[in-house]
Amino acid sequence: MPRFTSVSIFLLAIGMLANAGSPTASAADEYDYDLVHSSVSFKARHLDISWIHGRFNDVAGKFSLDREDPTKSTFALTIKADSVDTANKARDEHLRQPDYFDTKQYPTIEFKSTSTKAIEGGYEVTGDFTMHGTTQKIILVLKGGKEHDFKGTKRVAFSTELALKRSDYGFDKKAIGPIGDKALIMIDCEGVRK
Repeated sequence: MPRFTSVSIFLLAIGMLANAGSPTASAADEYDYDLVHSSVSFKARHLDISWIHGRFNDVAGKFSLDREDPTKSTFALTIKADSVDTANKARDEHLRQPDYFDTKQYPTIEFKSTSTKAIEGGYEVTGDFTMHGTTQKIILVLKGGKEHDFKGTKRVAFSTELALKRSDYGFDKKAIGPIGDKALIMIDCEGVRK
């Protein structure tokens, strides 16, 4: 059986305290979606001759950035579907009906990341996108990520664009015609942390 002297016990205690003070993993920075300085907008073809533009006014989200191990970074976004706004009250009310977003049955549109990797100028984020009761795996290329300290609040921002087919998400195919199947989504997201 090994013998411990008072010196060896003292050195062992010092080593344990030093290890206890050393983090075993880097802590990720947590950001909240800043609604005032962010936007989720879209455009869709009308009669295949022009574009209808719109946005969602009620959006929330969080993202976590691990600078040392980007694969541990996560992103989540929740959109209230009935906050759709195309600057036309009658059209917005129609878009909330069952043949379009069906906002009573499907009140939210959501994205939740499943994997993240760093790329030049940002991140490539794979995740589950749920709209109109259907979930599809999509890839977002998020550009940005440089943190800025403004008046004691740390901010970071990302932007991305993606194309979605409404027919992939269970929309009424009879409603695909005057308004085209494909929609372009533009997300400009600014996050804040203290």
